[in-house]
Amino acid sequence: MERKTFKIETTAQAYLQLLSERGVEYLFANAGTDFAPLIDAFAYFSATGRTTIRPVAVPHENVAVAMAHGYYLATGKPQAVMVHVTVGTANAINGIINAARDRIPILFTAGRTPITEWGPAGTRDLCIHWAQESFDQAGMIREYVKWDYELRNFSQLESVVDRALEIAMSEPRGPVYLTLPRETLAERHEELTISSPPARHGGGLLHPDPQDIETAARLVAEARSPLIITSSTAGSPRFLEALTSFAENFAIPVVTFNQRALCFPTTSPMHAGFSPGSLLGEADLVIVVESDVPWYPSVQNPSADCKVIQVGVDPLYSRYPMRSFPRDLALRADPATAVRLLEEALSGRRKEMGEKIAERFSRIEALHNAQQARWREEMESARESFPLDPAWVSHCIGEIKDEETILVNEYDLMLNQLDLDKSGDYFGVATAGGLGWGLGASLGIKLARPQKTLIAAVGDGSYMFGNPAPFHFVSRSLGLPTLTVIFNNSCWNAVRRANAAIYPEGWANRTKNFPLTDLSPSPDYEKIVSSCGGYGERVEKPSEVLPALKRGLAAVREEGRQAVLNMVLKNPGA
Repeated sequence: MERKTFKIETTAQAYLQLLSERGVEYLFANAGTDFAPLIDAFAYFSATGRTTIRPVAVPHENVAVAMAHGYYLATGKPQAVMVHVTVGTANAINGIINAARDRIPILFTAGRTPITEWGPAGTRDLCIHWAQESFDQAGMIREYVKWDYELRNFSQLESVVDRALEIAMSEPRGPVYLTLPRETLAERHEELTISSPPARHGGGLLHPDPQDIETAARLVAEARSPLIITSSTAGSPRFLEALTSFAENFAIPVVTFNQRALCFPTTSPMHAGFSPGSLLGEADLVIVVESDVPWYPSVQNPSADCKVIQVGVDPLYSRYPMRSFPRDLALRADPATAVRLLEEALSGRRKEMGEKIAERFSRIEALHNAQQARWREEMESARESFPLDPAWVSHCIGEIKDEETILVNEYDLMLNQLDLDKSGDYFGVATAGGLGWGLGASLGIKLARPQKTLIAAVGDGSYMFGNPAPFHFVSRSLGLPTLTVIFNNSCWNAVRRANAAIYPEGWANRTKNFPLTDLSPSPDYEKIVSSCGGYGERVEKPSEVLPALKRGLAAVREEGRQAVLNMVLKNPGA
């Protein structure tokens, strides 16, 4: 075991050095009075020319967590966020809920109000240091983190940080919470000696039981109308390759339902759309791969004799209080590994399945082509719509997207108007639906992939929830220009739709009066970005959508400026 020793002066310096040694690159932070030892530590490293983790000042906690979320999606590396004691933790909870449900490994840290009322360096010296203390600071976040702890002394620093990171990165991944008392961070020390690399291997990929793979292979071989439903693999290229090979070689339609990362190419003849639809009722076998909600039981269900296989690192979704989808077989495994092993197990049966595969491939390809034709018709009918139709705006985004583009979608981008076939080129909001994710996530991805063009599609409500002033500030301060397209329909349409679905004959639907859903008069969103040196434009005519997108891209790519396009859509209540 190799040991390294570093010259340091405080616990805070040791903490930052340790994070850097463990591969953490950035600390996304909104600072408070508890940060004093850390701020001095960053200044120490800067003055002495030593490389360490880089601080990123983010003036709102929701944006900081979303940036870490996005950076992980682009890199697969654990992230670190720090906020100000209880109040900062409270502001960040929305983002942490998203991270928990999307299995994002974040070392989420917060200062702890100074424990002592007099004595050591870092003791209480402001009024807030009494009012901000709580009996159980981690209690407000405990349900959404895998582990929580408080750093109590310097001697345990390496053990605590390594424990936090290994739990965050173990499957199923997720955020952990660590509180850092100011007095502990301020303690004086002379050196830090740690293991490098840490002697704490976290284990490899999860592999399924070989007997369960054989059972799954038999079910696939016997099935007449199998169906695959998948939602998220965090953009894993291994999974995209494995699932494409399996589905196309055995002619199994794939539905990407509530897609949060590109799970399957939309250009494949086996792509069967974004909702199970009639395929679910016709299926005699459904393979659910990393999908927490593969269908809505109140709307539709598979037939009573349909077999269901659920595949994922946690196919039970054990952190969800209730989830009752049927499961005849569970493959607890890395999804790419499970799919690859399943295809290998079926390879010897492909000849006997040949006629069935050929018939099914022809049928699903025809379904795929018919679906594509309907979507083109939707786009054509929306081409001249005034106010703008989201189908037309989505189509135009698809027209300007190229190999260097990554799309971030918070609700409004219509995937049926896009061709998506490359892993890591599309990311959608977590199913927890904590609004405001898209703006910060696009910045985090851009930070990790500076050569890429980031286009974030958000609703007007999502844009406001995304804390646009802090978002635009960080974009400018870090030199991370992105293009934000606001699908502005001046209402909370999800709230409106939910009301109409539950009460189709209710007063709100009959009178077209939906209180608490109206967001008009709409602000001039395109003007907000100009306060941070960006390019903004209001777009109302369908003929101007594509030219405006090109102008926005020019600002981002050629001028290095962030851009916002306010696309004015029809208000559903109008």
